[in-house]
Amino acid sequence: MAEETTTPAAPAAQAPLKTLSRTLPGPTGAGKRSNVPEGLWLRCTGCAKMIFRKQLENNLHVCPECGHHYRIGAQERIRQLVDPETFEPMFEDLRCTDPLNFVDLKKYPDRITAEVERSGRPDAIIAGRAFIKGRPAVLACLDLSFMMGSMGSVVGETLTRSIEYATDNDLPLIIVSCSGGARMQESGLSLMQMAKTSAALAQFDDAGGLFISVLTDPTTGGVTASFAMLGDVNFAEPGALVGFAGPRVIKQTIRQDLPEGFQRSEYLQDKGMVDRVIPRHELRNEIARVIDYAGK
Repeated sequence: MAEETTTPAAPAAQAPLKTLSRTLPGPTGAGKRSNVPEGLWLRCTGCAKMIFRKQLENNLHVCPECGHHYRIGAQERIRQLVDPETFEPMFEDLRCTDPLNFVDLKKYPDRITAEVERSGRPDAIIAGRAFIKGRPAVLACLDLSFMMGSMGSVVGETLTRSIEYATDNDLPLIIVSCSGGARMQESGLSLMQMAKTSAALAQFDDAGGLFISVLTDPTTGGVTASFAMLGDVNFAEPGALVGFAGPRVIKQTIRQDLPEGFQRSEYLQDKGMVDRVIPRHELRNEIARVIDYAGK
């Protein structure tokens, strides 16, 4: 695809921690002011219990009470998986263009500019070479913070180049998927990325490569219908939504109630579409173990 040379805007500086003034009863019943920092606690969306935010972060953004796995960005995912200071990003110069002159509520270039400024990323993927528990590998992670991790030309091209790099250098390939699917603003060009990435993976397989696909919440649409389900080993995080169309659309289409847990990773493991459901704190070890089993 055609490329631009515009440098993405740097991420905005983090806002200072806000404080929330609360009135606490004094010993004589008179109120007194106490500054309590905002955002120190949050209510878990899984079990509704109050969680200390720092405890959640230290637990890899997994609820210590119920095990609910929160969504995380590509940078955090890389930090959790790779050995410290070993990640070398690749293909960061790719930029999307607007050959279709697409306009929905706003022009596509304006939407991209806003997403770059908000996320600090040029597109919805980060890829590079790294070590995972001492094993060299190529790692690509989609990022929900950029247009819901949708797959456009840049995502498809970055994935394809990553696959080709892994093929040429005989390295295992790990792709962490989280996406709303194909990017509608690129129409047929986005759909072409499904075939392109799948063809590259076929060549990678012919060369004897090892592809570990990690499915996280959510993995949907054209991403599920292409590279995400083509792993030699398909891992999934607990409770991850994985499917093509969403359960609500399917229910409205077939006019029937869906089975309990439909399209969740545990359901897919039971049906043979996912090899293993692995909690986040075990994922790094399991990836390294599979690499060893494959002799890579």
